[in-house]
Amino acid sequence: MTTLNVVPLTTDGGAVWTVDALEGPAPEGLIGRPIAATVPGEVHTDLLAAGEIPDPFDGDNESKLAWIGRTSWRYRTKFAWTADGNTRQELVAEGLDTVATVTLNGRELGRTANQHRSYRFDVTEALIAGDNELVIEFAGPVSTAEEIRATVGDWPHTNLHPYNELRKMASNYGWDWGPDVATAGIWRPIRIESWSGVRIDTVRPLAGVDGGQGVLTTHVALAWADGEGGEASITVEVGGTTQAVTVAAGAETVELTSTIDAVDLWWPRGHGEQPLYDVTVTVDDRDEWNGRVGFRTVSLNVAPDNDGTPFALSVNDKPIYGRGANWIPDDAFVTRLTPETYRTSIQDAVDADMNLLRVWGGGIYESEAFYDVCDELGILVWQDFLFACAAYSEDEPLWSEVEAEAREAVGRLSKHASLAVWNGNNENIWGYVEWGWRVPLAGRAWGEGYYFDLLPKIVAELDPRTPYSPGSPYSYDRFIHPNDERHGTMHIWDVWNQVDYTTYRKYKPRFVSEFGFQGPPAWSTLTSVVHDAPLDPYGAQMLVHQKAFEGNLKLERGLGDHLPGWKDIDDWHWTTQLNQARAVAYGIEHFRSLFPLNTGAVVWQLNDNWPVVSWAAVDGHGIRKPLWFALKRVYAERLLTVQPREDGLVVAAHNDTDARWAGEITVRRRSTGAESTVLAQETFALEVEPRSAVLSSVPESVATPGDPHREYLEVRSGESTAYWYFVEDTALRLAGDAYTASVAPTSDGYDVTVTATALAKDLALFPDRLDAAARVDSCLITLSAGERHTFHVTGGTAPAQVGVPVLRSANDLVN
Repeated sequence: MTTLNVVPLTTDGGAVWTVDALEGPAPEGLIGRPIAATVPGEVHTDLLAAGEIPDPFDGDNESKLAWIGRTSWRYRTKFAWTADGNTRQELVAEGLDTVATVTLNGRELGRTANQHRSYRFDVTEALIAGDNELVIEFAGPVSTAEEIRATVGDWPHTNLHPYNELRKMASNYGWDWGPDVATAGIWRPIRIESWSGVRIDTVRPLAGVDGGQGVLTTHVALAWADGEGGEASITVEVGGTTQAVTVAAGAETVELTSTIDAVDLWWPRGHGEQPLYDVTVTVDDRDEWNGRVGFRTVSLNVAPDNDGTPFALSVNDKPIYGRGANWIPDDAFVTRLTPETYRTSIQDAVDADMNLLRVWGGGIYESEAFYDVCDELGILVWQDFLFACAAYSEDEPLWSEVEAEAREAVGRLSKHASLAVWNGNNENIWGYVEWGWRVPLAGRAWGEGYYFDLLPKIVAELDPRTPYSPGSPYSYDRFIHPNDERHGTMHIWDVWNQVDYTTYRKYKPRFVSEFGFQGPPAWSTLTSVVHDAPLDPYGAQMLVHQKAFEGNLKLERGLGDHLPGWKDIDDWHWTTQLNQARAVAYGIEHFRSLFPLNTGAVVWQLNDNWPVVSWAAVDGHGIRKPLWFALKRVYAERLLTVQPREDGLVVAAHNDTDARWAGEITVRRRSTGAESTVLAQETFALEVEPRSAVLSSVPESVATPGDPHREYLEVRSGESTAYWYFVEDTALRLAGDAYTASVAPTSDGYDVTVTATALAKDLALFPDRLDAAARVDSCLITLSAGERHTFHVTGGTAPAQVGVPVLRSANDLVN
């Protein structure tokens, strides 16, 4: 009896690969000329590493490199193989992007057409002792999508290319925040597996809780070599328990149940700890699988109530208020992502007090590293199936491809404790209802069969412990508009696209799963790729890095009466970043003031996949924008915010912790000028029970200004602070010399201490303008006269002094 033997065919496993252009509009001299390739990898990154192309992100290179997506490519490697006593050999390709023909020693093994699934090819007869040659040819992804459309018909979609014609990452073809860099390549590991008798095909360990005990139901799928008999012993070890069963030859599936007494429950962050239990599954001594699980239950309440339809997630029967963000692929070239980059980006969510990330349907089913980190850090994962902003054919071969990828994705990801929601699609139900699809569809199926039939059946079969939602947005009734604020999930995009951000307060959504506002990336990030001279919002290269339709016009219109127009490019950068932060914070503070009617907000978006003007809170170089710091404030477990109601101003206190919040609230009406004189003051008790909210009326004595242009409210309770302004900044009398700043070197950078002599509103320090590697610990700090704040900068050399454009405030915009 022999054990499973693996021969890696990846670059880090010792394989040597080349790639060459087969045909298409590639530059002269590149057709048929092999260059070194990295596997896993993508043709763009291979061409870049070989010096054959410039950086696709830089300047206007994106359009200059469009030929790559219309060219077919050939990956080739030679490897030695020696018989090891096993009777069966398989080529395992975890990810091929996308339409590929696989050949070993001149024998075609098969053809693929789905980036989102893996493939196994029997190579027992094709392998030879000694040197073997593996060749994988990829069709041009852009031209292939267009060819399929010409053959089977056009299904409505957003953006330029018909990405919905085949199963490939939609945003790879360009999005309103992402570059058009349709890739090809071997994007996940590839190897030869040799085995005899029986091997583990898949393991699906589903951990739950029953009466205080942890219950792990482990589903093991087995693969058997033809004609090889003999029993097999399957063993599952978890939490100090061992379960074993012996099966006869040919048994395809085995289910073992393990019980752990007094199990430690897994909780999302802010609700408890995240204990994880190692699971080991063995088949005799021939094959082994290792993973981790967390014991928890997840439920979703969408039962109609007197206000409409809630969208209320609970973990271990405890309601969870969602404080989250949408997640897109963290790099346009996803093979550059590593466990370390995933951890860094997810830590951005943790540090902003988020507890949920939504893996958006125009991206990918992420690598195990993403979900592992979410398991460890207590970040709930809302996982979209990969359909976004388009109609999809339900005909073959697409239907079978969707079923295969969905079964694999659910089977692979179901073990993760962080997985909280499976979601059928992004905006496609809404699109069918409202985006004018029905005429061009002319009665053809558009994806409904996936969202309401195929996908929920697969989830019910393979991961019944995790809730399923047909789409986002969705109202949980086929006779209600899918984006109705009173029902289920809502996307709010009239703000940004059409109306002022004060419109957020007109809505009373049950759960907001998408909303957002644009702003530019950090100055150093922007200028690393945009080289217009002079730098201008409408410069040629700037527009390459502004993908939104009429994006610059919307940035300008979005200022409304909130902030003045900019005088120069420095002001444009600061003003639009500030307005982005304010707009999103405005919405979240309103949503949280509606609790418990509102049960969560998931902002668009946490991250970027290249340097771009976008909705992201963290830019493509990993620099936290002012928006990120605003999110950290409004996503705090305990939030104070001043909100208008019909009867006047209220202080809304949302306590999203397990401890009672008790103390005093002090409301001061102050002058904006020198000394920030206290004009009126009231103090009253604050008592907020765990996981609840309270609205407290602001006394008339402080709520009524004598001069609204020169006064503001300062609200404090312990470390929580909120402000209220009676007029917009364009009408607010802010002193132009409201603060002084001093700089002091530290062991790891420097401190900038700002002391206010009048109201200093939204102070922000941008050390990356001095050194692109420098980072600051705080932003959007408001100080009353006499107060001070120290910004700590890591990296870089301390300057002698700081001022505009490194140190900014709202004051210097309105003076």
